[in-house]
Amino acid sequence: MTDPKIPDDPVGALVPHTITEPIRGSGDGPLAGRTFVVKDQYHIAGRKISNGSPDYLAWTSEESETAPSVQKLLDAGADIVGIAVCDEFFYSLTGANAHYGTPGNARAPGRMPGGSSSGSAAALAAEICDFALGSDTGGSVRIPGSFCGLYGIRPSHGRVDLSNAHAMAPSFDTAGWFANDAALFRDIGPVLLDNGATPGTPKRMLRVTDAFERTDPAVADAVSRVLDAAADVLPDAQDIHIAGDDTLEVWWDAFRVLQAGEIAGTNLPWVEEHQPDLGPGIRERFAMAAAITPEEIQAANEVRRRVQSRVLALAEPDTILCLPTAPVIAPKLDATPDDLEFFRSNTMALTCIAGHTGLPQVTVPAAEVDGCPAGLSFIGWPGGDEALLDLAVAIQPFCVR
Repeated sequence: MTDPKIPDDPVGALVPHTITEPIRGSGDGPLAGRTFVVKDQYHIAGRKISNGSPDYLAWTSEESETAPSVQKLLDAGADIVGIAVCDEFFYSLTGANAHYGTPGNARAPGRMPGGSSSGSAAALAAEICDFALGSDTGGSVRIPGSFCGLYGIRPSHGRVDLSNAHAMAPSFDTAGWFANDAALFRDIGPVLLDNGATPGTPKRMLRVTDAFERTDPAVADAVSRVLDAAADVLPDAQDIHIAGDDTLEVWWDAFRVLQAGEIAGTNLPWVEEHQPDLGPGIRERFAMAAAITPEEIQAANEVRRRVQSRVLALAEPDTILCLPTAPVIAPKLDATPDDLEFFRSNTMALTCIAGHTGLPQVTVPAAEVDGCPAGLSFIGWPGGDEALLDLAVAIQPFCVR
């Protein structure tokens, strides 16, 4: 076996304070010979994390322990070849970082990679590594997975150990990973997932019509054609309006409030004390988090309970939900603030379903629209992660990659 090397980084996916030599894994195990990059959020013994902020990097100290999720990948034989850029304090979905730059999207040049696991996805799309570790709170694996044409997973909440990874909104935070190949994507599951699997075989697929209705028609049509082509390997399908008497806008707004309320207890205190130089958009979101009231949080929790009651009643071990991963292809790098706000609100309306419920969701690189990737997602039942990984393998022949 050849020694791993630090790869070239033509897309700016890796942080300037990245490692200078690979961090060797055990060399033995299911991931032996594979290389990966790690989002700059996970602790690695002997180095600092930045959380996307040079000011935080300057303030913090070297970590004494490696995050268990990272260590498990090393123990399974894989080697770390880079530390990946992320959106500042993980508080965006575009992939832009005012300090480290926006990683290039090799599969949609001139367009955003998606965030906040932007560097992880961009590195994989540029084939800098074999797989990548990210995290997902409000869509931070799923959206870059869609924009960069990758397989990506937001696991069931709590099934991947997030200790020694910097928190954002703990009741929503999950780890997550990307791969270019569905078989490798599935192989990572047994390494990172705990023993909380709920076995089942999908026999019913619910097509989430209100998600498709919020999606650009060209994207909706493209992923729908993949569903039609893959009908023989997918469960029987029927349409459902997932929000019931609510709307996805109501669900998204509740997610926004609850996420901000939790950030007020995780990252906001450090920001208020140290007054870092925050990038555009990040600054405004922290100000919003500071202004959230207990009454808003109470009302949002009532919505969250309705979401959970509605969706978890459907999420049985034979049922999956199907929806576009993102409502649009990757926005252009010069998109206007109004364009990005439309992208953000419509995207979060789709991603908040798994966020509120803690359900697992995978995105697959289903189609291309105007030469850009478009992802298709499946949401499973609690502990149904393994079934979704198997489904990704089954549907791969019908995807663009």
